[in-house]
Amino acid sequence: MASQFRTLRISDPRFESDGLRFVTVKSKHLGRRGNVVLFIPKEINSHNNIPVHILLHGVYGSASSWAMQAGAHRTTQRLIQDGKIKPCILAMPSDGLWGDGSGYISHEYESYEKWIVEDVPALVKEVIGEKIKLGPYSIAGLSMGGYGALLLGAKYHNLFVAISAHSAITKWEGLQPFVEENIHMINNPNGHQDVVNQIIQHKDHLPSLRFDCGLEDDLLEPNRLLHRQLEEANIPHIYEEFSGGHEWPYWEAHLEETLLFFDKRNIT
Repeated sequence: MASQFRTLRISDPRFESDGLRFVTVKSKHLGRRGNVVLFIPKEINSHNNIPVHILLHGVYGSASSWAMQAGAHRTTQRLIQDGKIKPCILAMPSDGLWGDGSGYISHEYESYEKWIVEDVPALVKEVIGEKIKLGPYSIAGLSMGGYGALLLGAKYHNLFVAISAHSAITKWEGLQPFVEENIHMINNPNGHQDVVNQIIQHKDHLPSLRFDCGLEDDLLEPNRLLHRQLEEANIPHIYEEFSGGHEWPYWEAHLEETLLFFDKRNIT
């Protein structure tokens, strides 16, 4: 089968470890190369309808962030081995590597949004091959990635069946304190929407939704506000707060909630 990408490079299995596979493609939506780290558990060979969970990183990060700073693949493998979740694939893409963070939206000349919702699923399908049937997609993220997960999960509800966010930025302008670039200079053809507007717009078709935030996180109040807004709009969701700040130990600890949530939503 011919690839839909002009170039596709996959890591040599001899040098892979812990189920991680590194993939680089040239993306028409980015206008350049993009990277994705996949976690492919050995158990997928004995199962059908394997779900795929896309994990979005935050500012300053890249495709390796979830695996190399939070051990996402090890948490997933442990839960699979303990029988707490069914086998699943993790797709951990870069955000497109614009500035300190692209926001996972469309800019004037590049679509970091379509990189995630079109290129990443196509890439996963090509890498996994036709022998293994892939199940539904879900999407999660932290900080800027939480913004992306909530925004894209709601907007592309036909693709995703569940959404989870940790310590999420909830408004477009909330990204500015984290990045060097002036985000207000970005020409987004779709406009800069707050998360709550996108969720309410698609509330009749919204995937299962959860999000959480640390009690010592500077983004706690924006997350509490989003929770209240969703309650006022009668939109079903789960919101949780835990001890911790805006830091990797928090996200490492609470990725488990995301994986259990995805599994218990009967999406596997």
